[in-house]
Amino acid sequence: MTQLAIFAVLLLLGYGFGQLAERRHYRSIKKREQEMTALPAIASRHPPSGEYYQQRLVIGSVVVASDYFKSFVANLVNVFGGRIKSYEPLLDRGRREAMLRLKQAAKSQGANIVFNVKYETSRIGGGITTIEVLAYGTALIPLESE
Repeated sequence: MTQLAIFAVLLLLGYGFGQLAERRHYRSIKKREQEMTALPAIASRHPPSGEYYQQRLVIGSVVVASDYFKSFVANLVNVFGGRIKSYEPLLDRGRREAMLRLKQAAKSQGANIVFNVKYETSRIGGGITTIEVLAYGTALIPLESE
């Protein structure tokens, strides 16, 4: 009975602290996305024509962990099969954070635009789900800013 109580407490704590951390992270992401709207990042493989630029590889990487509650729910879904909705915000936060870090790296180098942007996602560890999201692209830096 004690083990069940400990499990329930951990589950509730995971849910509470996980929701708190997720909401805080989303607020931070939204604020920084508004600050970075002036720097476009596009998936096109072809750079804009007309001007000459210096090109540099820029990356943004983040590691995000799932909370205990979401991992528990995902393991239940794995037993029965189906869409794991509890991990979708995890991936969304990871992609958005990686893009913000990519844009920050490009901005710090004086870039006007980032093109050929790609994402890679990988799972880390075996217990609680942890993912790494890597965003990378080519930053175009005007020649006069050298």
